[in-house]
Amino acid sequence: MHPDIYKRPLLWVLICFIAALAIFYQPLPGKQDVSRFISKEPITLTGRVENFAVHKKGSYQVIIKILFANNRPASGRVYARFKNQAPQWKDEISFSATLQEPYALDLPGHFNWKNYLALQHIFAEVKSEHFDTVRPASVFWRMIRRLRASILNTFEKSFSPDLSAIAGGILLGERGQISPSLHTAFQDSGAIHLLVASGGNVGFVTLLTLLLGALVGLRRRPLLLVALSTAGCYTLVAGADVPLVRAYLMAVGACLGYFLGRNSGVFQGLLLSCFVILLFSPAAVFDTGFQMSFLATLAIISCLTNYQPPKTWPRFGKFFAQIFLATLASQLALLPVFTNVFYKVSLAGLISNMILVPLASLLMALTFIYYLASLMHLEIIFYFPCLWGLLVFKELVVFFASSRFSSISVTAWNSTTIVAYYSLLFLVFHLPLKKFSRKIAIPCFGVALLSLGVGFWHTGKNTVYLLSEWDHRAVVVRTKRKTFVFNSSLPADKLSDSLTALGIKKTTAVFSLTLAEEKEPEVVYPFEDIWPGKEIGFHPVIVRAVWEIHQSKEGDIWTETGYSGRKKEGISYCVQAAKDTLCVGEHARFVQVNKQRIIPGRTNQTVKAAW
Repeated sequence: MHPDIYKRPLLWVLICFIAALAIFYQPLPGKQDVSRFISKEPITLTGRVENFAVHKKGSYQVIIKILFANNRPASGRVYARFKNQAPQWKDEISFSATLQEPYALDLPGHFNWKNYLALQHIFAEVKSEHFDTVRPASVFWRMIRRLRASILNTFEKSFSPDLSAIAGGILLGERGQISPSLHTAFQDSGAIHLLVASGGNVGFVTLLTLLLGALVGLRRRPLLLVALSTAGCYTLVAGADVPLVRAYLMAVGACLGYFLGRNSGVFQGLLLSCFVILLFSPAAVFDTGFQMSFLATLAIISCLTNYQPPKTWPRFGKFFAQIFLATLASQLALLPVFTNVFYKVSLAGLISNMILVPLASLLMALTFIYYLASLMHLEIIFYFPCLWGLLVFKELVVFFASSRFSSISVTAWNSTTIVAYYSLLFLVFHLPLKKFSRKIAIPCFGVALLSLGVGFWHTGKNTVYLLSEWDHRAVVVRTKRKTFVFNSSLPADKLSDSLTALGIKKTTAVFSLTLAEEKEPEVVYPFEDIWPGKEIGFHPVIVRAVWEIHQSKEGDIWTETGYSGRKKEGISYCVQAAKDTLCVGEHARFVQVNKQRIIPGRTNQTVKAAW
């Protein structure tokens, strides 16, 4: 890829646009948003179904764009669950329900449902038994729905649940009721992306259409229009998710450039599609799927353009070398995202994708041919090849997932480490461009060193986290060299996930709130391992036990005076680091810094503060 590509105005406009969105944009409901009707009173809503219904936990779940609320014009979207009926995409429906605010849990390492919906501009959700169809979708949308349903029903009737889920995932991105164990195997093997309809699927459909059209003698321009129409229909049948829309917009941009007599290239198509998506949906810049889609595509373009297999290699060798490079590039680009979302890395993915990606492409073609054959009652011809292909694909996924290095647990990266990583990765992707790499080497290393320096300086500060999930709480205290957990009533697995999300590999000590029947060696128990007035040294930090510190409703602080004999007494802990002291309040509800500053916890939220 020629370095002049980074001088294109669209690239820098897009970078500035993304930076502005990241800093200033916050998804908020509009004045006419339906969320203003959140109350205990039921409301009659009329709206259009925005996606294919997903069957989960005994209900059909969809997103509905609201048109009317109590027969008055309204706007916004709601996440709806219907128990007895499955709404159909693009139908206009009416139903009565009580609007609810989405559940919010801001606990590191755990899914925040409210934030997830807000990124899709959804600020309310509803549950209803049934609905009435006010206006069916047009004939075109009904045909799209029937085609998708027909394909998935064919797979469900022909194969076992896991195999039909694989077939539906590879062809349309619809996993269905895939078993949890197989889903975990796909994650650990690094092949989970193959169950999502991606840009590669759109590209495959486009290229296949171009090939078939060329065979029947279509001229180039009509052939491009046919290919775009076919790819567009596939994008809609597969659900029109961000990766599909991005790939389709790239194809449209490339064809538009051809019609205008300009060879803009794939990179320009990627920029254009990104710009269009963010214009219509600014919140997508915070969406993990959007970030992964564009990062992976950008990495593959850069790597495959700059790193070419030797010309003397046979075509077969070049093919697998390019698959390996594409897999390596995408995994390197997505490493920080995977780490901060899943907290694990799949090393087996580098090898597994060299085999599974070509096999997935073959299965995509084979499953579609099988469906076409079933329409003519000739499916028996392709049944066993399709069955054996799906079985082999499944067993390979399980095999790679069982590898010792398939899944390695890691802690989250902080923002400064991510900046340093991507600056160096940018340099690595452009090393073959010797003149350009020499120019950017010093700036890239400078950005990396500066970012790491800022991160090192920042982590040197004393930090406290007040974690909360309803009545379960914990306080995590970090100093420059030590990390402590105090008075945790969170379940052990949730506390462990939170520590991983905070980038904490190992705690220095855990100070328990109460005694336990079975003692754990790394836990310090009150009134047995430590008593009020006693202290334990963790050089250079000292932890001292005191009688329980309370806070009244008026905000006044008072401390137990000692053992009264009337009830089980509580205990608090104070951490002394250099000249500063932090004390953990009653049941980890608040902390007190230097006997003056009070930092209160918040229900279902995480409070972070320096002390």
